[in-house]
Amino acid sequence: MSVHELKRPLAVEWPAELLGDLPKALEQLHHWAQITPLHTALRHKRQGQWYAWRWIDALRDVERLADGLRQQGFDEQSRLALSGAFEPNLLLLALAAQSVGGQVLTLADDVDPEVLHQQLWRIRPTHAYVQDRRQVRHWQSANRLDFTQLLGPTEPAQHLQRWWQPAGETALWSEEGTHWQGGLAVLLEQWLNSGHGLAFPESQASARRDRSEVAPTGLLLSPARLQHLADEIESRLARPGTWRRRLCDWAIAHPQSGLRRLLKNRVRKLLGFQRLAYIWQPLKANAETTWLAEFKRDIA
Repeated sequence: MSVHELKRPLAVEWPAELLGDLPKALEQLHHWAQITPLHTALRHKRQGQWYAWRWIDALRDVERLADGLRQQGFDEQSRLALSGAFEPNLLLLALAAQSVGGQVLTLADDVDPEVLHQQLWRIRPTHAYVQDRRQVRHWQSANRLDFTQLLGPTEPAQHLQRWWQPAGETALWSEEGTHWQGGLAVLLEQWLNSGHGLAFPESQASARRDRSEVAPTGLLLSPARLQHLADEIESRLARPGTWRRRLCDWAIAHPQSGLRRLLKNRVRKLLGFQRLAYIWQPLKANAETTWLAEFKRDIA
């Protein structure tokens, strides 16, 4: 592949997506690493244990990854494709690639092999980072990156001896992956603009349990995932038409009801929303379910 070919405008269509330039991203990372270096920037559960990255750790990892990428031949003409769950490695690698000047693309992690091959042929990445081992064989045409090798010798992420949150500590939460269209840009912008910590579950299957342990103050979820939460609430309520369900509906419709507060507190605790103060949503959001609308009303 020639340099001339790489400079052509890239025709990208979903389920592939080009991460646009985030001109202030590295500046913001430096900012938080300077003024709150020891505050938690990222948190991720791995093999049943919580690990944390301070802001200074995140900055140093991005710098190390940038050096590792250059050693792998990544430069301003290169394209890095990312596919998998959103977690610290993926975010830090995206920032490192942008710092070098190359393009960053995401490819949905839930497409079938035929679509994957078509997209890889279209975007022709020079480098790739793929988390799902079952998909690795379909990425033979790309230079797959080993995160540990890129990072080089360094101190491992800090293992958290406690999993609860100190009072007043903010924690954004995401349980998404590259299947969320526009999601990577949302996470990077919200995380770096706010300076709040950002936490991730071990997997989507363990998301509710892990979320309850973090008790996030903010949600960074796609409309589809928010609907999933609404469906989860619905599945735990009494069936429509029963007296228990009518009682629930009556309680929600009466703001001054003590039963209403009791029900909402129970649902909040069930979902890990005891401290919830912020729900990200696109500017043009679809109609909300009753329970999510109630949470947003409380926040307002």
